[in-house]
Amino acid sequence: MSPTIGAQKLRMTGLLLRIIINASAILVASRIISGIQVDNTLTLLGAGLTLGLINAIVRPILLILTFPLTLVTLGLFIFILNAICLELTAWFVPGFEVDNLGAALLGSLSISVVSWILNIFVSSR
Repeated sequence: MSPTIGAQKLRMTGLLLRIIINASAILVASRIISGIQVDNTLTLLGAGLTLGLINAIVRPILLILTFPLTLVTLGLFIFILNAICLELTAWFVPGFEVDNLGAALLGSLSISVVSWILNIFVSSR
């Protein structure tokens, strides 16, 4: 096996692992927060993939655009941005629902904590 094929498999494994971690975190959030619903496993995986893409593409743009507001609020506005990203994920994924901004805020907090804990266990350090 050539080094490039091995590197591609490693990247693909990392991507699948991130999707599974995001999906697991969303599942935990849907179980503990009444305003978040997921219809089925396929929806859960789709939400994990979509949230990962939104966090990789949209969130950095939002962070740059709202930097002055983030400074004024001493970083607390980032919690609102995370909630907006979760709401955006719900908008794109049929079967994944976030009822309101409060549920999105609590959901984004719980997703962040669960993702952080799961990443500790699977990190390769």
